[in-house]
Amino acid sequence: MKTYFDCWAGVAAALFSQALAGEPELSESLPKPLGEGAFAWAATLGGEAEGHFTVMFDGALLHASLVGEGIDQKAGWSELVRETADAAAGDLLARTGKTCRVVNFEAVPAAGQATHAFQLRAGDRTFAILVRDEVRMPEAEPIPQPATSPAAAPAAADPPAATREPAPALSPGLELLLDVEMEASLRFGSREMPLGEILDLGPGDVVELDRHVADPVDLIVGDKIVARGEVVLVNGNFGLRVTEVAAPRKRLETIRCLF
Repeated sequence: MKTYFDCWAGVAAALFSQALAGEPELSESLPKPLGEGAFAWAATLGGEAEGHFTVMFDGALLHASLVGEGIDQKAGWSELVRETADAAAGDLLARTGKTCRVVNFEAVPAAGQATHAFQLRAGDRTFAILVRDEVRMPEAEPIPQPATSPAAAPAAADPPAATREPAPALSPGLELLLDVEMEASLRFGSREMPLGEILDLGPGDVVELDRHVADPVDLIVGDKIVARGEVVLVNGNFGLRVTEVAAPRKRLETIRCLF
């Protein structure tokens, strides 16, 4: 079963490369001592997976400007580490169904035994990152055993036809377009901004959206929502685990609006 650490490692590799200047690469490595001025944060997790998860950073990162020029590096790293912790909790829920959330997040001394080690490679420099994983995962539920009765249980009957939504009728000739590829996109949220604020945006600025990190995201085809779900990582890329879909007739109307 996937653990919180497994989810954190995958999320951190993706977010660090996207959010930091130069798209640095995060990978597991042998433990290395942290440089002078090392800093750390600890996330306290609650839910079915609970405990403490501490991330400790090489002090040299404070002089590397990876979170942006002219930005308080420690504050920038704090925001990124908190975002990673929240995203890992959401990924754990999507992958295992086990609830997990960050109930507290605070700066702590960069001390104590580490359970995992990483290196962050940025150009020709590498920085050590240590992790102490003290998150307790729930015990796996036992696999139900098949009944020993010699008589096979009858198969579940299909629901009455009256309770199933009939398949939407296709317009004449529309079935010929079913193999046509269409662009689908994910919408994480939106926000209205004055033009002046948009023109003032610069590298390192943060635009807050109207949606919490744990809220479902929308799958958009054309200009309509066809499904919602949770963001997951698939082979290092973002993906969508669908949790709800529009009724077939609604999805058909979405397609019709494009032709």
